[in-house]
Amino acid sequence: MLRYVLKRLLAGDLQRPEQTAGVGTDINACRSLYLDLMQGCLQGRIYEDPSILPSGAMEAFNPTKRDLGRAMPRYAHTMIGNQRLNNLRVLAEHVVMHDVPGDFIETGVWRGGACIFMRAILKAYGVTDRKVWVADSFQGLPPPDAEQYPADKGLNFHIHKELAVTAEQVKANFAKYNLLDSQVEFLPGWFKDTLPAAPIERLALLRLDGDMYESTIVALDALYHKLSPGGFAIIDDYGDVPACRAAVTDYRSRKGIQDAICDIDGTGVFWQKVA
Repeated sequence: MLRYVLKRLLAGDLQRPEQTAGVGTDINACRSLYLDLMQGCLQGRIYEDPSILPSGAMEAFNPTKRDLGRAMPRYAHTMIGNQRLNNLRVLAEHVVMHDVPGDFIETGVWRGGACIFMRAILKAYGVTDRKVWVADSFQGLPPPDAEQYPADKGLNFHIHKELAVTAEQVKANFAKYNLLDSQVEFLPGWFKDTLPAAPIERLALLRLDGDMYESTIVALDALYHKLSPGGFAIIDDYGDVPACRAAVTDYRSRKGIQDAICDIDGTGVFWQKVA
């Protein structure tokens, strides 16, 4: 029934709830049910996906850790946790419902779960004039360039091979949800090489998940000026990685950005661009 209703909704065969009084089909409820299910599947809550410990051993599903994004899931397509997924959903729905112009992007996508969720939200609302940009090296994180970016000195994210997920794998994950289409654009390569020249005109949602100072500052320099007033910047690692936080602080100071930073879950933050 859900698939049938969504198919008709996206095809324009169903009207919005306020236009269908007495019909008995609540489109908003169907949309919410679809996105709830997507959210549960993407983070592995539906099937209680185990986690991988730093030692390589398996840990049983822990709902508290999964809620806060404090676990490396074995199979799930995102590790950002339920609270950050909730945040992504609320902000994405806000820009859609308030007609804030622009595409969506995530820089640093791992298995693609957050980007898949972005595309699902556009699908659920029948949005066909926005794209989801999937930016990643698809090789893991770069070795720190401590000479140019001293804040990254000592970071060893590049040695964690489990963070390297190929573009082909991420595309396959999109396809599993029937969400790999022309509204999804991949930007493979190191951010310094891909983001400055990316053919993106305008953004409504900018989600950064690059962990390091370099990855964060390069993305902000290349993309923030394309974020529409009323759009949102989300920084995934602000609370956990001092180098990431330093990059955000330096960029906002340099650009005179005073928009209030809002905490999500102790790790991620966001702010709405006022002007």
